[in-house]
Amino acid sequence: MMKNAIVTGGARGIGNAIAKKLSEDGYRVIIFDILPEEQVNPVEGAVYVRGDLTKEEDRARAIEAAGKVDLLVNNAGVAPRVRADLLETSPEDFDFVMNINLRGTFFLTQAVANHMISEKIEGTIVNMSSMSAYTSSVNRPQYCISKAGVSMCTTLFADRLAEFGIGVFEIRPGIIATDMTSTVTEKYNRLIFEEGILPTRRWGKPEDIANAVSALASGAFSYSTGQVINVDGGFHLRRL
Repeated sequence: MMKNAIVTGGARGIGNAIAKKLSEDGYRVIIFDILPEEQVNPVEGAVYVRGDLTKEEDRARAIEAAGKVDLLVNNAGVAPRVRADLLETSPEDFDFVMNINLRGTFFLTQAVANHMISEKIEGTIVNMSSMSAYTSSVNRPQYCISKAGVSMCTTLFADRLAEFGIGVFEIRPGIIATDMTSTVTEKYNRLIFEEGILPTRRWGKPEDIANAVSALASGAFSYSTGQVINVDGGFHLRRL
């Protein structure tokens, strides 16, 4: 029987690469994103649900569209509207980032977890965190805090759902070539190719993340719930 996957933020970028890979793997993919449908990069066989991750009724529509959820990929996330110093961050921009990246992700995961439990589905949940979960960027504190929160969500849900056979994992992308990083290309080019900030001296690609999700979704890590997979070219290594 075909399995169903919900991918949040799957209209483009990393989420779209994940949706394409899962479709190739045989999943029926439900892409849940806020963009108009004409702005969605097409994925063969996917169902598009346009909705706001911060709204309970839209989260419920995504689950309803799936019918049965075997896999949830919490990929949706936003950067701050304004990159501002920690001492100047506005409450409005803080709430904007936190409501999507953390609050929306938490409550969609809660809803899907309860669905899996009630339907006796030994499913998989993959949370997209970031190297920013543990790396200080004082000009975007709300983003770092939101991703640190997603990291703890992984721990909490992995602990709570293990008795039901539901695996929960976290992927921490590094410097990935997407729209979000396009505004700082020059900075990261210098860090990667001149200063050697990454042991693997190249930009990450959305497909690198998609391949990691595919591996976690395969069931090969059924005895490894709560694990963090760094997809970051070795950034997490401490080097002298």
